[in-house]
Amino acid sequence: MKIAVTSASGKLGASIVKHLIHIIGKDNVVAIARTPEKASYLGVEVRQGDYNNRAQFITALKGIDAVLLVSGMDAPDQRIIQHRNVIEAAKQNGVKKIVYTSIVGAEKGNAFSPIVQTNRQTEKDISSSGLKWVIGRNGIYIEPDLEYLDTYIKDGQVSNCAANGKCTYTSREELGFAYAKMLTEDKHNRKIYNLVGDAITQSQLVDCMNQVYHTNLVYTSVSVAAYAKERTAALGDFMGTIIAGIYEGIKKGANDVASDFETATGRSHKSAIEMMNVFKNEQE
Repeated sequence: MKIAVTSASGKLGASIVKHLIHIIGKDNVVAIARTPEKASYLGVEVRQGDYNNRAQFITALKGIDAVLLVSGMDAPDQRIIQHRNVIEAAKQNGVKKIVYTSIVGAEKGNAFSPIVQTNRQTEKDISSSGLKWVIGRNGIYIEPDLEYLDTYIKDGQVSNCAANGKCTYTSREELGFAYAKMLTEDKHNRKIYNLVGDAITQSQLVDCMNQVYHTNLVYTSVSVAAYAKERTAALGDFMGTIIAGIYEGIKKGANDVASDFETATGRSHKSAIEMMNVFKNEQE
């Protein structure tokens, strides 16, 4: 069985490749990347594939039994077309199974909702493709908060607009493990899984960070408007608006969902502190 992973030069794709190697061996894993040299360190065959180029994917998916489609990062209207390029290339090549990394979130009501809507459209495209399929809805990654730790320490706080909303954090490491299972086990076919951990508030997240990193951070809640203004100033209109939308969604409960992680993997999801310790050990 030969399995291809798209966007393999990204952190999620690389984690999935790593976990697949453990299960089926490196000779049965193909990494697909827009810039192949960026994925060469993974130690598997690398093929070129740009989501905007269906012809490249028709070539890249030759001889592949199952493909993992990592959700694209482009503007909402472009993402649906990009994903369809991969789905159609898979069908043309006789790929038997497609697994998609979708996302948890509100389909309306905040600035992140257009991204969620495009993911739901791709879910529909995949489930009606005629291929075997599995869909994972990823929770919010915990790693960006940990990568941002130096800034938090400098500010003495974590500040956003999530208020007391609960978020079911996950990690790219946990997701890599889950998707490798979903790709290689037939019992998951035609299932949609929420791939998330335990629901925690921002204050609880900060408490965990203080425990693992021996910091003295506090959580400060600000208005949605103030946070959107600060994030767009720091990150630009597109990313800043999306980040603000994510935290507004958390505030309104969009990320407080039941977890299917144990059904998908056979084990419970790591806690926030466990995920932080894994990340910390990898950095040392």
